[in-house]
Amino acid sequence: MEPRDLSAHVAYQAGRGIEEVARELGFDPDDLVKLASNENPFGPSPAAVDAIRNGAGNASSYPKASHTDLTARLAERWNVEPAQIWLANGGDGALDYLSRAMLEPGDEVLVPTPGFAYYGMSARYHHGEVSEYSLSKDDGFELTADAVLSAYDNERIVYLTSPHNPSGGMFSLDAVETIADETDERTLVVVDEAYGEYADAPSAIELLDDRDDVAVLRTFSKAFGLAGVRLGYAVVPDDWADAYARVNTPFAASELACRGGLAALTDDEHVEKSVETARWAREYIYENLDAPTWESHGNFVLAEVGNASEVTEAVQERGVILRDCTSFGLPECVRITCGTEDETKRAVRELNEVLSS
Repeated sequence: MEPRDLSAHVAYQAGRGIEEVARELGFDPDDLVKLASNENPFGPSPAAVDAIRNGAGNASSYPKASHTDLTARLAERWNVEPAQIWLANGGDGALDYLSRAMLEPGDEVLVPTPGFAYYGMSARYHHGEVSEYSLSKDDGFELTADAVLSAYDNERIVYLTSPHNPSGGMFSLDAVETIADETDERTLVVVDEAYGEYADAPSAIELLDDRDDVAVLRTFSKAFGLAGVRLGYAVVPDDWADAYARVNTPFAASELACRGGLAALTDDEHVEKSVETARWAREYIYENLDAPTWESHGNFVLAEVGNASEVTEAVQERGVILRDCTSFGLPECVRITCGTEDETKRAVRELNEVLSS
């Protein structure tokens, strides 16, 4: 008895955790700084923590009311109908729902390289095929319509990451519209805005007023600091919003996740602090790191450091965990999550020491 042939599938490589590294190196976890997974350095919204704690007594109930309440709140926030909000177990759960709704066996998706591995993973799980469009380091990872359309060959879904991970660049709304205009009417353009709160730019959600070929992903994992509760959502065209009931898992987001998300949406102060600190950290890294960087609109900065594996290991021995971008196809780059001011300064100091030696 064996599972089906999974040889074409790849495993998702997450950033290393503090506890894992602390055990390996014999550190006290409190002495480590983890800037590898683009997590919020301020943790979750205090309002969300209170809501999760207060809601724990209802964890024996299915999240019917809280799911409905959060859907309605998000619909109001984005000026769409509630049926257009597809709640999920993280943004990757929303990707799975879009794959289920769109893909027939053998259908292709077009994904960026470098980029988020789960786009292709989700397609393959649903018996789809994967094609790629390249974002070139030599061109500054420029995100243009031409970069996508030059590789397009009637794929069913085209994925755009904006801000892009790991480079931090963005697609303009004009570029998104051009891609949607020039792809087949059966092609869905999915704009992943996991880092959208950090970008000083409008969301592609506003395009849904006039289009039925664009969907947008959002998450509570980054600016809201709720990565551990796994809560994300897709905003989809009104014409096919009711497909959610046919493709989602029962009670797609947990009671505690929904309660935490509802509370986090009221805590503007926490989000503003997170976004402002990330903006400061980006500028500090640009100005003080002794390595080339790329302009970022997310809560991270990509830097070219030489041998990324050796550099991240050396910096880790100094108590700072960064993301080796070899898994993105960039073995000469590291990604530095924006931490608090103290964390960011320490990371830059330690990385500069390693680079100088």
